[in-house]
Amino acid sequence: MANETRQRSIYVASDWVATSLAWFAFTVIRFFNVVQGVQSYPTFWDFLSVQPVWMGQIFFPILMMGLYYLSGYYNKVFFKSRVEELTSTLATAITGTILIYFLAIVDDPIPDKASNYELLLMLFLLLFGFVYLTRLAITQNTRKRIGKGLIEFNSLIIGTSHSARKLRRKLGALHGPRAAACHVVGYVATDPDNQPTDIDLPVYTLDELPEITRSLNIRNLIVTPHREGMQQTLNLINRLFPLERPILISPTLFQLITSKPKIHDLNGELLIDISHANMSESTRNLKRAGDIVVSALALIVLSPLFLALAIAIKRDSKGPVFYSQERVGLRKKPFRIHKFRTMKTDAEANGPTLSSANDRRITKVGRVLRKYRIDELPQFWNVLKGDMSIIGPRPERDFYIRQIMKQAPYYTLIHQVRPGITSLGMVKHGYASNVDEMIERLQYDLVYLENISLTVDLKIILYTISTVLNGRGV
Repeated sequence: MANETRQRSIYVASDWVATSLAWFAFTVIRFFNVVQGVQSYPTFWDFLSVQPVWMGQIFFPILMMGLYYLSGYYNKVFFKSRVEELTSTLATAITGTILIYFLAIVDDPIPDKASNYELLLMLFLLLFGFVYLTRLAITQNTRKRIGKGLIEFNSLIIGTSHSARKLRRKLGALHGPRAAACHVVGYVATDPDNQPTDIDLPVYTLDELPEITRSLNIRNLIVTPHREGMQQTLNLINRLFPLERPILISPTLFQLITSKPKIHDLNGELLIDISHANMSESTRNLKRAGDIVVSALALIVLSPLFLALAIAIKRDSKGPVFYSQERVGLRKKPFRIHKFRTMKTDAEANGPTLSSANDRRITKVGRVLRKYRIDELPQFWNVLKGDMSIIGPRPERDFYIRQIMKQAPYYTLIHQVRPGITSLGMVKHGYASNVDEMIERLQYDLVYLENISLTVDLKIILYTISTVLNGRGV
């Protein structure tokens, strides 16, 4: 079986050791080429005992480990692309070299620019060489172990149709790492009334899936087209998201679902993972790191405003300052979203009801808050916790999701990412007052899913600021 935590720990430990050795080697070179004879350190050990030097041996490897994390190198620990491994290590080595130069080397008494450049080049070569060689050795060894069947990835095929069994035979005919990537251990029946009798593997029900995925250590869920059509297939995918396992589909089915002519993320050249959005691992980590930093600062800086708004809300109408409601987020995981209360406490006494521009349930202060979208600010707490992101599709209640899914079953695709405080749909369409408008807004969110990048997020933030300043919140 594949143990991702153990494999990730191996990469992290090797990077730490390699980076520490690289920095120590650089410290030796730095001493004999720059420090000795210029300052009063008769021996290398005297130099090493100086506080900035030995602290650097601790601090700079930590700095590099942070860069390695942000690069997304540790996100996927099996089936690493050797090209991506090379480019990722190269990029972090260059970035680390530049940062270390300005933090520690720029004030060294280097006699000429040529020596300065040589020292800089030496630092880069050491950081890149030590780390890349250890990574390459681990990756190559892992590929060999997978090829020999020492590491396998248990998978279930969702469906028992002819196409499902045909895919099983195709996967069974593979050899080496590609075969181990999808070691099929059973089927999941989606149509219990039509079960073939010539199946050579165990067949489970959809209701058994949560328990089976845990007990059999299932890594992949391979979806085949449902006999009743695309809508049923998407409804099925919707049920699989909460299991938090990679959901793999054929390239043909992927094109039908997304209407995209190009295929980007192949798993073993046969299957595509649709449980993760189309963004690089570095973007994924940088986006989350940015969410944590910005939300933490926002909660601190905006705390006086929160206090003033709390007083205004309490004076305006009876009821609590904050309003919380269950929404559906990443992988269909439910969470409670937090807002400033903008409606009367009995606003939904007759059941879930969407708001409109002239909604009488909205309080006087609430109307101002909604106009400038100030009521959304407490959601920075949701972002800090990891329930949400600053940028992402707006989360909906399960009550409305079920209605949307009847008309637009592809809505389930937005559960690939964390929902956001603001989104492309919010700045281009705004609030939705009925299900049809939710579906219209969904089109923008699907466009965002296929174009996620830090640049796109920045554009959405600028659009949002413009919307807030101009009071176009409702």
